[in-house]
Amino acid sequence: MYLENKSNLEMEMSQASAQGHQGRASLRTSEAVAGNFGELRLLQGFSERREAQKLQQSAVLPSGQCVIHAEGFVPVHQEDGQNFSVVNFLKGMTSQAKLTERSPLLRFSQDDSITYMTMHDPNFIGGDEILDNVELERRYRLGSEVTSLSRSSSSEKNDPLDNFNLNFKLTSGIRCCFNISKIASIFAIVVLCSLFFSMYPDQDNPWRMLAVSSSESFSMNLTDFRDSALLKLQVGGPFTGGMIDITNQEYILIQVEQTEEAGPRRRRGQQLIYNWTIPLHGERSEQILATKTFEMLSSGPVFITVQAFLQENEAVPLSMTHQSLYVNVETQVAIAGIILAGVYVLIIFEIVHRTLAAMLGSLAALAALAIIGDRPSLVTVVEWIDYETLALLFGMMILVAIFSETGFFDYCAVKAYQLSRGRVWPMIIILCLIAAILSAFLDNVTTMMLFTPVTIRLCEVLNLDPRHVLIAEVIFTNIGGAATAVGDPPNVIIVSNQDLRKEGIDFAGFTGYMFLGICFVLLTSFPFLRMLYWNKKLYNKESIEIVELKHEILVWRQTAQRINPASREETAVKCLLMQKVLNLESLLRKMMKTFQRQISQEDKNWEQNIQELQKKHRITDKVLLVKCVSVLGVVIFMFFLNSFVPSIHLDLGWIAILGALWLLVLADIQDFEIILHRVEWATLLFFAGLFVLMEAIAHLQLIDYIGEQTAVLIKAVPEDQRLAIAIILVMWVSALASSLIDNIPFTATMIPVLINLSQDADVNLPVKPLIFALAMGACLGGNGTLIGASANVVCAGIAEQHGYGFSFVEFFRLGFPMMMMTCTIGMCYLLATHIGLGWNM
Repeated sequence: MYLENKSNLEMEMSQASAQGHQGRASLRTSEAVAGNFGELRLLQGFSERREAQKLQQSAVLPSGQCVIHAEGFVPVHQEDGQNFSVVNFLKGMTSQAKLTERSPLLRFSQDDSITYMTMHDPNFIGGDEILDNVELERRYRLGSEVTSLSRSSSSEKNDPLDNFNLNFKLTSGIRCCFNISKIASIFAIVVLCSLFFSMYPDQDNPWRMLAVSSSESFSMNLTDFRDSALLKLQVGGPFTGGMIDITNQEYILIQVEQTEEAGPRRRRGQQLIYNWTIPLHGERSEQILATKTFEMLSSGPVFITVQAFLQENEAVPLSMTHQSLYVNVETQVAIAGIILAGVYVLIIFEIVHRTLAAMLGSLAALAALAIIGDRPSLVTVVEWIDYETLALLFGMMILVAIFSETGFFDYCAVKAYQLSRGRVWPMIIILCLIAAILSAFLDNVTTMMLFTPVTIRLCEVLNLDPRHVLIAEVIFTNIGGAATAVGDPPNVIIVSNQDLRKEGIDFAGFTGYMFLGICFVLLTSFPFLRMLYWNKKLYNKESIEIVELKHEILVWRQTAQRINPASREETAVKCLLMQKVLNLESLLRKMMKTFQRQISQEDKNWEQNIQELQKKHRITDKVLLVKCVSVLGVVIFMFFLNSFVPSIHLDLGWIAILGALWLLVLADIQDFEIILHRVEWATLLFFAGLFVLMEAIAHLQLIDYIGEQTAVLIKAVPEDQRLAIAIILVMWVSALASSLIDNIPFTATMIPVLINLSQDADVNLPVKPLIFALAMGACLGGNGTLIGASANVVCAGIAEQHGYGFSFVEFFRLGFPMMMMTCTIGMCYLLATHIGLGWNM
């Protein structure tokens, strides 16, 4: 077996002669021998140096080595007649020919009825290097990782670490205690949430069907309202999406009344009345579910009246259900805040993977809903997931996975290197500018899926760290997406609102205003980005050979960790891959000893290197490239067409899925599992968990609470300063909230709040400045954190698949200052146009 520096493993099969078969057959024993892959186990304890040398001379396998035990298989056969010593295997010393990372590790031979594998000289690179105790301990831990049958070394009485460095023991002990406490704490929380969630049933309250008209109303008396804090009403009917002027429209009025009689605690009786107005749609076609929560006085009966105010005497069919909640709004908001903070702690400090953190947060939020009496059913939770976004991600992942087989990304990297003439910052500016322009017309996720592989290959050619370049690209992708009505989901929600269209916020007007503001933001963002990167070394400090070797070690280790040793062959392959890692690490240590540390400079001989790079990075499959470009061109054209032609009844998710199916058929993919392995399943699961988490937090009244408190603060400002303060407040609240929670439900919640606020006679504010401030803050706020925008998560997932993943903190150090600066420029643009120039009509 040759372990090449590629994604696949090339197997070399060799047929031995009949004499060789007979000679090797005589060596079969039932002893524990190296090279047999029946049962992999770790024998505890290390031999001392002197004993190891004696054992090496006597060619006896010592205890404490990672060996393989089975019956009926062949031991290691060395053609020079010397016996194999596992001491050399562990120590990395050999007096024979030196091996490289391309040396064969396995040799397959076939006897009469038995196919067996023999270890083919698995020693390290030669030399007289003597390993210290730390290195021996590292290799011991490697053996523990490879085998699944070995017991934990911390539980053994004769710990092999006793003879090693005391400082390493203390560090390892502290790390082990921290790991155990972390697992125990998280598991206890998960069990507790699971118990709370299972203690309460689903709230499957029956729906009441009714019909109201101008002359007939509907009334009901709730006598089973227990000692609860809140009453939750859900009404379904042909409603509109927002709050509009009720003097010119048809609407439904729902009145909730509760009377508390005088008693020992209250001398006088108290009456509580709520009026809930829901505007009706003129066509009576689309059914929309409206939900509102009312705070009650006591457990007394509640009287509900439903009236219809129509221009014609016709009946309007409605459906209604009610539900009792046991916790008030302030407590629900506090619970939602604690859950959200816990999820961010798990992600920021990388306690668990962000996908698991989203799933844990979803479970905690669902348990909280169950406790307050609003546990959703499984069908409801599944409906919370935005399958259009998941379909878009999955389809584009398939397209990019097939596209990468053509060598197009490597070719584009060389062309970008040639265009920048070997200079780094012109190249970064060009990439960021192109990403911003494309994201203004394409979806941000699609843009980053196409740009991330090209950027990674380009940085590898220039010996740059791809992480900083990718973060810069995704930041400008989010900025560019705010320029048009179709570039970012919050903009799509705003333009699609029928009530805002009546106010003059249509596709052309919205795009014209936002495009001018984003141009100012982009002009100031490039110098600020250069300031942020002023003291950052974009070049790798080591030579390109060392950087590639480190990346290769990381890729091999990740490949080995992804193998699930379900069979002995898979266990053997995992063992060999980890041995491959040891070989490369040994080579890396030798290179680091002779390497003089220096920072790479810009390539002065870029013209000479272009020819070599063009020979090395060519289009590998031109036929497949034509197919990929054709299908991708059709998909992108359909994306544009979907935004402007309403007669095409295909969402973005459907277009991406259909494009993936077209390309799979045209490319004639035989090994479908290879394509599926390149799909970022962890990213898809993260988005699914995030959708459930955000919807559950919305049910816990957090988003509504933010909108209501924003409206209260605006009303408290004096009238002459109210518009300026409202723009600033809506802008920064939207930006900070969008960096912490999903901007899609936040935007959908804030639109009716702002419309209602503008129609309040006591406030007297135009709606356009508030909506533009909401759009600017929601789009630019996605750069604040790693999970603030979908493009951030997708870029991090693809980079992690290539071995260049960046953490929450790494993104935060660059993204949050950029978010603060861009929001400041956007706020100045809003104030200058609406306050200074009066563009609010």
